[in-house]
Amino acid sequence: MSKTLRLYLALFFLGLLFSAVYPKEIFTWFLEVIPAVLGLIVLAFTYKRFAFTTFTYGFILVHCYILFIGGHYTYAEVPLFDWIKEVLHQSRNNYDKVGHFMQGFVPAMIVRELFIRKNVVANRSYFNFIIVATCLAISAAYEWLEWGVSLATGDGGDAFLGTQGDVWDTQSDMLFATIGAVCMVVLFSKWQDKALKGLGE
Repeated sequence: MSKTLRLYLALFFLGLLFSAVYPKEIFTWFLEVIPAVLGLIVLAFTYKRFAFTTFTYGFILVHCYILFIGGHYTYAEVPLFDWIKEVLHQSRNNYDKVGHFMQGFVPAMIVRELFIRKNVVANRSYFNFIIVATCLAISAAYEWLEWGVSLATGDGGDAFLGTQGDVWDTQSDMLFATIGAVCMVVLFSKWQDKALKGLGE
């Protein structure tokens, strides 16, 4: 493991630790950070067979920090976005939209690297479309998960659902994930390609 990855791993646990110190709601904190923890476990077990570029790992870490912050405060009560809400006269705290943007952006980066290195998609004409469609499917599946948790836990799952009274919250969440995926393939593909060349791909 490189020094960069060791640093990323240390930063992951540091962020997880700080997020666990007096979170707003312990159950919500658990629900929000568990995807990051499960992701780390999967990446650790698959590392010897398939290690991503440090470029991709770096953005995965950024996504984890977004989850840690949302878990600590709850997505509806992140202080910076409360301030933004007041300054811009918004109707809600929109930190969750950052989370859902990254829920499209980072999976797009992961899926794109997998597709390229494993030569999953032979016809490159459909390459970007399939990546974005895959990320939208992931986002929709996560919305199903949020819905299921909220139904199963009642009031305990409301902060995890985080609709803040917005009846279109689910649809806008998926829209932001789609925007995130599109931004990744349009704006960051060349940078990722350079990182892949460093692996001899």
